[in-house]
Amino acid sequence: MEVMFQSSGHVLITLLRGDIDHHTASALRQTIDQSMKEFGCSDLVMDFSGVGFMDSAGIGVVLGRYKKLMKTGGRICVSGCSPHVARLLEMAGVFSLVQRADTRMQAESMLQSQPQMTGEV
Repeated sequence: MEVMFQSSGHVLITLLRGDIDHHTASALRQTIDQSMKEFGCSDLVMDFSGVGFMDSAGIGVVLGRYKKLMKTGGRICVSGCSPHVARLLEMAGVFSLVQRADTRMQAESMLQSQPQMTGEV
């Protein structure tokens, strides 16, 4: 699993490459959380366009970031999902909580243009 980051204002863009499974999920969680702190970003885009395979551990990564961000008023949007990843996230009900965009640029635009929310989970 390879992860690259870009910052755009208050949005951290996470570019994911490779497989997300129980072997890579823990390190991915830690890397994203640390980068959110280092970049000082409140919102997160997770770009799945480079993900070939994802299992339920990937669902946990997304939902864990959602829960963490909701506590501080942040938001998350996923983009670039392959049919496999999109189906997995849809079946798990993730899209009822997390915004979805076709492209990374659309996701970034969605988070830049919407006001932040506050709340707790």
